[in-house]
Amino acid sequence: MDSFSTLIRTASHEQHVEAETSTFMSDLLGGRLGMDAYARYTEQLWFVYEALESGTERLTADPVAGPFIRPELLRLSSLERDLAHLRGPEWRTTLTALPATRAYAERVAHCATEWPAGYIAHHYTRYLGDLSGGQIIRDKAERTWGFPRKGDGVRFYVFEGISNPAAFKREYRELLDGVRVDDLEKQRIVTECKRAFALNTDVFRALGEEFPLSA
Repeated sequence: MDSFSTLIRTASHEQHVEAETSTFMSDLLGGRLGMDAYARYTEQLWFVYEALESGTERLTADPVAGPFIRPELLRLSSLERDLAHLRGPEWRTTLTALPATRAYAERVAHCATEWPAGYIAHHYTRYLGDLSGGQIIRDKAERTWGFPRKGDGVRFYVFEGISNPAAFKREYRELLDGVRVDDLEKQRIVTECKRAFALNTDVFRALGEEFPLSA
C-alpha cells in the first residue's frame, strides 16, 4: 500500500501539471511578460501567505498541524522585502487581491482556523512547491529582469534556513506519512490538495486575463 505522501503526490499530479503549465506561467517564465506581471504575481502570493502564516502561533500547538509549522519555511517577510523592491516602500498602499486570490486566501484562512488537517494540504502544496519548482522561477526571474542572485526581488524563493532541500523534503514526507488522522480524514486532505491546486490555477488564469500577450 502506498504511503500517504505518495498518495498525495499522485492524486494531485494532474492539477499540479495544470497549474505549472498555465499560460500565464509559461509566458512569464518564457520572458514574454514584463516585470510588472511578475510584481503583480508576487502581490497575489502575499495574500495567500498572509493567510497561511498569520495563524502559525496558534497552529503550533495543534497535534495534527503543529509538526508542519517550521520557522525556516515562513515566507511572508521575504515576500515583503521583494514587494518593497518591486513596488517601492509604499507597496502596501497599492496592494490589491484579484477575486481568485481572495477566494484562495479565504479558503486557506478557513482551514487554518477551522480544520487543521485541511491546512496541511495547503501547507504542502505551497511550501513544497516553492522549494522545488520555485527555484526555476527564481533562476528565470534573475536572468530575465536582472535581479541580484538570491537577492531583492527573488528572496521569496530563497530558503536560507534550509541548507539541504532534498533532505528537508524527505523529512517533510515522513511527517506526512506519520500524520495523526484516520484514513477517511486522509482522503479529505487529498481532496483539499486538489482544491488547493485548482485555486492556484484560478489565480494564474486571472493573471493571464490581466496580462494577455498581444496577438
